[in-house]
Amino acid sequence: MAWTPSRCGLASRRPGSFSDIFVRLDAEDDKALYARWRDGDRDAGAALIERHYDSLYRFFRTKVGPDADDLVQRTVLICADHERGFRGESSFRTYVFAVARNVLLEFFRSRTKSSSRDSDVSASAVAEMSPGPSTFAAERGEFRLLVMALQQLPLDIQVTLELFYWEDLGVGELAKVLAIPPGTVKSRLYRGRELLREAMAKIDVPADDAASIRLLLADWAAQMQRRLGPAE
Repeated sequence: MAWTPSRCGLASRRPGSFSDIFVRLDAEDDKALYARWRDGDRDAGAALIERHYDSLYRFFRTKVGPDADDLVQRTVLICADHERGFRGESSFRTYVFAVARNVLLEFFRSRTKSSSRDSDVSASAVAEMSPGPSTFAAERGEFRLLVMALQQLPLDIQVTLELFYWEDLGVGELAKVLAIPPGTVKSRLYRGRELLREAMAKIDVPADDAASIRLLLADWAAQMQRRLGPAE
């Protein structure tokens, strides 16, 4: 189902072309914009979606490649359902990623021909569920290799690492997105870092990219140490 202004209650332009209203709305926080969107202010809704659009696209692209646009649209439509949508119990960003994760899980359940909510696609790797050529061939070497390694990990571990490092979500936010206790988030992050290191070791890394990969993994380890403390 396409992302359309009429279905989302937004102005008749795709996110990315709303610069004329951002000067007025950029300073408003997410909850204020959502409240105005819920009350019928289309410009507020457009500004709110634009604010999170790149993050949503990045979230899906590393997992579903060419289907990213479609899953972003599905997520936006759910966010636009004000009867069943955001209740203000978390940040809007946390809510958006929680919705996106559910959309992602439903996508892979459909791909694996399992409609059961108990089907644990979250424990399967993207590389197992969507085998095929990489959609990142044109990306710089170290990013392409990193995504290849991340796609070898269980899906929810890939999600956890990417939201922690690329979207800067904290443990509390991740706990809400993933619907698990904060302590489990920390354990998953430490386990994910080790699994990623093992996955990278199995990839034939060109010499030109090896140093960049080592630096990136070292930086991620330092970030985790700084933000979480030592592994328990």
